[in-house]
Amino acid sequence: MAKLAEQAERYDEMVEFMEKVSACAENEELSIEERNLLSVAYKNVIGARRASWRIISSIEQKEESRGNEEHVAKIRDYRAKIESELSSISDGILKLLDKRLIPAASAAESKVFYLKMKGDYHRYLAEFKAGAERKEAAESTLSAYKSAQDIATAELPPTHPIRLGLALNFSVFYYEILNSPDRACNLAKQVGQLFIL
Repeated sequence: MAKLAEQAERYDEMVEFMEKVSACAENEELSIEERNLLSVAYKNVIGARRASWRIISSIEQKEESRGNEEHVAKIRDYRAKIESELSSISDGILKLLDKRLIPAASAAESKVFYLKMKGDYHRYLAEFKAGAERKEAAESTLSAYKSAQDIATAELPPTHPIRLGLALNFSVFYYEILNSPDRACNLAKQVGQLFIL
């Protein structure tokens, strides 16, 4: 059913189907196909809301610069609704990762995949949270990515697609969330040098 939902581009339902698959496979690792379906489902569900949030935030800035306070108030309310959806989606997958998927993962590839995913969804929270909540999301992102990187460095070949994806997302985190372009570029250069050798 999850594949059917994917073909119909009904990603909210795809998430529901994959959550059921995850719950049924108690203490067992998901297959690579199941793992990828789960990832695709959540990526599409969260991706649509992240895009909406960026658009609404841009409109909000334009209206603020015009001094249109009545519009700004309505836009802020709408942005808050999107942020609530982003939080709910992220909390759902993070709970599933922590309670079910990461503990059941035995293969290094699976561990890295799920820890990277955990870092990604904390990073998505850090994109729109503020203050202490943003700091907490950023720290959780860093912790998950570092754990994934430690396992990937020890157990996966340098050109493994999941290891490369982790490095890319880690560099995005340094650049966008920690505002550290130097660290982001250094990480990207390290990955690039693997292909020169």
